[in-house]
Amino acid sequence: MFGFWLVVLIACVVVETATLGLVSIWFAFGAVGALIACAMRAKFIVQIVVFLTVSGAVLALLRPFARRCLAVRAKPTNADRAIGMICPVTEDIDNIQGTGAVALSGKTWTARSLTGENIPSGEYVRVQAIQGVKLIVEETSKAAAEAVK
Repeated sequence: MFGFWLVVLIACVVVETATLGLVSIWFAFGAVGALIACAMRAKFIVQIVVFLTVSGAVLALLRPFARRCLAVRAKPTNADRAIGMICPVTEDIDNIQGTGAVALSGKTWTARSLTGENIPSGEYVRVQAIQGVKLIVEETSKAAAEAVK
């Protein structure tokens, strides 16, 4: 049985090395425990229990720590910060004609209406989403526009 647990250990290490996703490292620790139990001449059922217990314990103890360390944190881009901002319409927004522009943070952006309604130049809109290089906007109330001036 020593050879069996050695193969399990090597397979787990190879899979872990290939994926780098903390997929099988827990079972590698369990295989080491089972190898030790095998070296102590424990019965096969005891080796399996040791394998499962050690694997489960290592998983329970280290997984939360590993997830925190390996978590990818998404950072908002400058464009993402535009969502929710209020800006003036500088060119009439007409989704059918494919026209429209807004001024946001000193830059001119192509804009389209969220609801499909035409929005005349001079009105104020709130950015709802970004699709490629176009801002998807919705007309906002005069009071909201005045509050940000």
